[in-house]
Amino acid sequence: MIRTGDEYRESIRDGRQVWVDGEKVDDVTRHPMFKPIVDVRARIHDLAHEEATRERMTYRDEETGELNAIANRLPRTREDWQDKRTAVELVQRAAGGVATRVGDETIGEMWSLYDGQDVLNEVDPRFSENIRRHLAKAITADPFHVSANTDPKGDRSKAPKDQDPDMLLHVVRETDNGIVVRGAKYETAAAYANQAFTKPTIANWGNDTMSDYAVGFVLDMGAPGLKFVCRNGFAGRAPASDYPLSNRVDEVESLVIFDDVEIPWEDVLFYQHTRAASFIRATLHRYSAFPFVQRTLHLADLMIGSALWNVKQTGLERQPAVQEKLAQLACYRETVNAHLTAAIAMAEPSPGGLLMPNQSLLYTGRVVALSQLPTMMHTARELCGGQICITPDSATFADPEVAPWLEKYYTVNENWVAEDRRRLLAFARDLLNSDYAGHRLTFQLFAQSPPFAQLGAVYRAFDFDGPLDLVKAAADLSDKVDGSR
Repeated sequence: MIRTGDEYRESIRDGRQVWVDGEKVDDVTRHPMFKPIVDVRARIHDLAHEEATRERMTYRDEETGELNAIANRLPRTREDWQDKRTAVELVQRAAGGVATRVGDETIGEMWSLYDGQDVLNEVDPRFSENIRRHLAKAITADPFHVSANTDPKGDRSKAPKDQDPDMLLHVVRETDNGIVVRGAKYETAAAYANQAFTKPTIANWGNDTMSDYAVGFVLDMGAPGLKFVCRNGFAGRAPASDYPLSNRVDEVESLVIFDDVEIPWEDVLFYQHTRAASFIRATLHRYSAFPFVQRTLHLADLMIGSALWNVKQTGLERQPAVQEKLAQLACYRETVNAHLTAAIAMAEPSPGGLLMPNQSLLYTGRVVALSQLPTMMHTARELCGGQICITPDSATFADPEVAPWLEKYYTVNENWVAEDRRRLLAFARDLLNSDYAGHRLTFQLFAQSPPFAQLGAVYRAFDFDGPLDLVKAAADLSDKVDGSR
């Protein structure tokens, strides 16, 4: 059944051990650094119940008649992907910013496992059964599902056996009930999620001695032995009137420590199977890249809106130089949009019988979206102007002695009074120029793998045979020329 926001909040009051800012947190739903993003996730649940938004957030299962979240539905048609895209857009607008780790972008990694059931069956048929059961649970129980990938890693010039083995999550022993794991993972939203697909991060799985590290499972975030050590959040550092995004949609990352955590056999998705680990690493973003790139599209709209309002308030929108920069932002936005649209239009069957976005178009779209993002952010800064870094805070605007002067110098005309201009400059600053903005830009290197890996995905997905055949015919090369790779 679709949960309510309050039911979600109650589900994460399970005694989990969370630390942030030098203190142990009693209740993440009430702590000032977690509460804003917990409220965003709760709002997603509530959107599925409200009459005005229910149809865009849910679908009715044909067999059970129950309402389920569109985000968790297995994608089988292009319409399914259009529905998911519509739901994500609604969520982003309701959040009032860009909220990345809220579930819809991480459940896709489980769909990649669904596609790999034949590989999982090679080692143990139970694992294939486990993935089907967990996917069914994700659809019907409506959990907040996230993803754990990156380990601390330690000294990367050394093998795990040549240093502290806990630098990479690994199995330390088996029990009658399951496996016991030790190590740590970095994970966004872990401290306030229900469960996570926990998986290995090593890229080269050619060595069978790595099998204790070749493990993947669904993790209950309330499991005994888990500890969440979080980075300091941006929420609460300064008033929301000055930093609206920092206080609204900051998503807190955690170092999740596994202190001999037992994983029941029914939650193990693969174990001691380096080929399965290699398969998962190669196909991990087959689906999840789509909603992630869609977030970049939403960010582009926020940048365009912030920049355009800033030039309109001062009457500069008709200047050719300004229009040129706005056009650059528009080209970036529409390029990302075109890749997403085409990836659905040219979607292709997956090995497991699902429908996945066209892989070449999706991965090239991701590279374009993320490689150009720093330049586009700076273009938006240029259009907003230097005042986003020098404007006083809201408390100063409210000071009786200073307020008349700020009212005088920040009022542009009868349509743009000082308070509206201050609000716009504050929003643009938080979007483009604040600590939060810098964090979000760096976050791109963590959330969907580094640039070299993204280009590697493009290389594997692109069909090189077409250009090879084209040049072979045009150059009249002999049949002895072999284009195989």
